[in-house]
Amino acid sequence: MKPLPAVSRRKFVTLTAAGLTLANSLHLSAGALGRVAQKEAASSRARAPISADQALRELVEGNARFVKGQPSSPRRSPEDFRSLAGAQYPEAVIVSCADSRVAPEILFDVGVGDVFVVRVAGNVVGGAGAVVKGSIEYAIAELNVPLIVVLGHSSCGAVKAAMKHIDAKDSLPGAIDGLVELIKPAVTQSHGLPGDPLDNAIRQNVENGVARLKELQPILAPRVQEGKLKIVGAVYDLSTGKVTQV
Repeated sequence: MKPLPAVSRRKFVTLTAAGLTLANSLHLSAGALGRVAQKEAASSRARAPISADQALRELVEGNARFVKGQPSSPRRSPEDFRSLAGAQYPEAVIVSCADSRVAPEILFDVGVGDVFVVRVAGNVVGGAGAVVKGSIEYAIAELNVPLIVVLGHSSCGAVKAAMKHIDAKDSLPGAIDGLVELIKPAVTQSHGLPGDPLDNAIRQNVENGVARLKELQPILAPRVQEGKLKIVGAVYDLSTGKVTQV
């Protein structure tokens, strides 16, 4: 007998949702089916873990659908949430800005359980503290996520503030000043480069975040060196919806 082919996590979750719908029509216990689905999903994930390149490819394809105005809006029903109630299997960590116009699940057209999102104003990494870095490390160490994307965006207010207050040589009230201070190095490093100063600073801020994560001990750096973890940067254009890797 030939062995059954491995089922990807995304396909399995989609099939699980279909199974739950069938279960309802047959008056079966959705709770019982969900418990079985969780166990099967765990074993499926163990058999066929996703690679960083495949995870990145799926994000790129999802963003292309979003840009075209043809999102599939996958796995967002109550049944999809229930099937993952016992465990999660995200394929990528997205470190993005807290800006209300930046929603990774939407702009990458992914569903529940697909991405582990860490959002902070200015998508800062260096100096962001244990809360941000610990959240990222948790996804890598405990959930075995193979890909991290540091995602900046056009017209970022936090980067604008850093540029403004470097020139003014003043400070902002409360913890806002501390946040802006973390972005100022990117403004200084990108100063004088050809092109739009704000766009350059946004890109540099992303690149700084990627560089910091690649060096972060004791969890991320060894995995990067061993080829078990990929870390990339990207910028989301608010006007077009397109995500471009930097």
